[in-house]
Amino acid sequence: MSPSVPLQEMIRAIRSARTQCEERGVIQRECAAIRAQFRQSDNGGRSHNLAKLLYVHMLGYPAHFGQMECVRMIASPRYSEKRVGYLGAMMLLDEKQDASLLITNSIKNDLSHSNQYVQSLALCTLACMGSAEMCRDLAPEIDRLLQSSNSYIKKKAALCAVHIVRKVQDLGELFVPAARSLLSEKNHGVLHGAVVLITQLCERNPETLKRFRKVCLVWFFLQTVPDLVQIMKGLIISGYSPEHDVSGISDPFLQVRILRLLRILGRNSESASDAMNDLLAQVATNTDSTKTVGNAVLYETVLTVLDIKSESGLRVLAVNILGRFLLNSDRNIRYIAMTSLQKIVGTDHNAVQRHRGTIVDCLKDQDASVKRRALELSLALVSASNIRSMIKELLLFLSSCPPELKAQATSGIFIAAERYAPSKRWHIDTILHVLTTAGGDVRDETVPNLIHLITSASELHCYTVHKLYRALLTDISQQSLVQVACWCIGEYGDLLLKGECQETEPVQVSEDDVLDALETVLQSHMSSSATRGFALTATMKLSTRITDNVDRIRSIVSIYGSCIDVELQQRAVEYNALFKKYDHMRAAVLERMPLIEKNNSGNANGEATRETLTETNSSRTAQEERVPPPPQQQPAKQTYDLLDLLGGASEPLQQSPAAQTLPIITSSSAGGDLLDLLGGLEPTPGPVTPAPSATVYEKDGVTLTLSCEQQSDSSLAVTLTATNASQSDISGFTLQAAVPKSVQLNMNAPSRDSLPAQGAAQLTQLVMLNNPNKVNLKMRIRISYTRQGSAFQDMVQVDSLPGLGAAGHT
Repeated sequence: MSPSVPLQEMIRAIRSARTQCEERGVIQRECAAIRAQFRQSDNGGRSHNLAKLLYVHMLGYPAHFGQMECVRMIASPRYSEKRVGYLGAMMLLDEKQDASLLITNSIKNDLSHSNQYVQSLALCTLACMGSAEMCRDLAPEIDRLLQSSNSYIKKKAALCAVHIVRKVQDLGELFVPAARSLLSEKNHGVLHGAVVLITQLCERNPETLKRFRKVCLVWFFLQTVPDLVQIMKGLIISGYSPEHDVSGISDPFLQVRILRLLRILGRNSESASDAMNDLLAQVATNTDSTKTVGNAVLYETVLTVLDIKSESGLRVLAVNILGRFLLNSDRNIRYIAMTSLQKIVGTDHNAVQRHRGTIVDCLKDQDASVKRRALELSLALVSASNIRSMIKELLLFLSSCPPELKAQATSGIFIAAERYAPSKRWHIDTILHVLTTAGGDVRDETVPNLIHLITSASELHCYTVHKLYRALLTDISQQSLVQVACWCIGEYGDLLLKGECQETEPVQVSEDDVLDALETVLQSHMSSSATRGFALTATMKLSTRITDNVDRIRSIVSIYGSCIDVELQQRAVEYNALFKKYDHMRAAVLERMPLIEKNNSGNANGEATRETLTETNSSRTAQEERVPPPPQQQPAKQTYDLLDLLGGASEPLQQSPAAQTLPIITSSSAGGDLLDLLGGLEPTPGPVTPAPSATVYEKDGVTLTLSCEQQSDSSLAVTLTATNASQSDISGFTLQAAVPKSVQLNMNAPSRDSLPAQGAAQLTQLVMLNNPNKVNLKMRIRISYTRQGSAFQDMVQVDSLPGLGAAGHT
């Protein structure tokens, strides 16, 4: 191929290459020819060669050797060479390269050129790749061109000034007077540039925002807002203009820019908002919503109305526009409507409630993102007045929703039911329905929370155990449901066997039927280790509630004494010991559970508060006095043999009136004492000193508290507790922690990933630290969450952990 081939021939040769190797050969030969011609001083085809080099650059091949040629062509007096030179500069140069500084003087000279097109080339290049140094040097020239009489130049200069303000914020004050004067122009391009420039000035500099905002005090805003309102009204009522009309809307791009600027000026300013209320109402009522262009203008109008201090009637009008968007066939429009409604549901709840039916219908949409937004908005609309109808719709959605949304749906239903449940029976039925439908997608705290709810509703024990027994016979694949059913059968099996229940139709259940159901759970391959623990404990509890099948229960328990699951085997060995050596204690140990107190995180996990522990110890002592002595006094050595078997103890054994039937709880010792293994409650008679804590983060209603508890000489347990005191719910709440490299960190799973508003519940997360080198302990915590559709992230550093020495050593 000849070195002097035209650009079209080079493109044709490159496209005709059959392999990448052939293409590289063509480009290498052409680049060599271009490089050779660049060295010639009398080169007459410089613009032609640079154009070919720019095409090579667009293909991704190196073209840096053409940078100096761009500088030389920009300095050329010929317009054709300047045009290609400036184009090459915008493509091959950036502010990080020293060669860009060489064109500063050429740009300055061209900004004063008599030809407007040469001035335009210089303005476009400066706006594209101007560095901070170039912006400082050329800002006075741009300010001069903003006052030019040529509309074409003023439009380009305004956009160049926007780039300068972004690069060097301090230069914004230089363009304030000129930006204000541009609003009196009739040319739409100049108006668009002026509005963009004023918007940038207000966003970058709060002082400039105040300067533009003050009504009747500073002439800037006194003239600015009426001018913007007048321009906007002119666009609305103007007739057909072929130059600016887009689908029947007059210059929608300028309208959108003006609305965005009004939103910035009216935010947190009542006087500024009052000046634009009438205009916004006129735009909202007169804009055609049948075309996408009109919907774009209406959407910006809605955002402006909702962001400023507008009148209540205008806000209702904005919400109604979003309601119309929900009926649009375009899924993108429905999505942005629900995103906007999600942000205002906390402040304009009643207005959004009017469109509840349309929002619920969006749950049936085929688009996954629309379904997710509709689910979030539906959960936010649940209130005490509509809890029954909304939960009915959400349960219907849960039965057919995508797998990736089931966890979010179940969590939202549980929170709403706990907050607004009209009755405990309805609350229990709702949670059982969720467990039956999506039991594998519920959170870990669901089981203890439901157990606490059932325990507190003493009048519904018979109804609940009958319903759970029928559910257990129907399906044992839902592990959470099976765990709760086993717990209830173990606690209230006697009510199930009586068959007398006023709330439901009576069903005659025999002892063999109940034991068969529990044995099915124990033997099923679908049952997890925790579920088998529930079933085994329930079987053991039934030994004090039935009379004819105790030997069968003893046989079932003894089988699992050699189970491969160590924790299940340990539980079975303990139960065998109760059957044989300590049969006189079995009735007292396996009594019904008392009411379980919820801990601080809102989860009934069986760990009673310190006050409850004291009360339990007192009632235990009183009940021990009423327990008749065994027929034959057991020697003291046998008592200590049992204590030794279950983990050892230095105190005399106290008989417990109840044992918790939650599954195996891992103990730090080989077994732990009897009360720990069967109930998770430590019989500590004395007061427990609380772990030292400190608030390490408090912002926007989110509070993070850190408490420490020494585990050993080198290990430390740190509990992070987060609460949300704001008016809106928080989802996707995550904590990440970092410590010095020599410290080993292990973060357990959090108790939840959402924080309801007004501190309705809190999140806890345990962090285990191992500091073998005794270094100074510091912790950096990253907090991430989503509120009203917006993601937030923050970081806090803890230089000293509470309860440790001044140096922070463990």
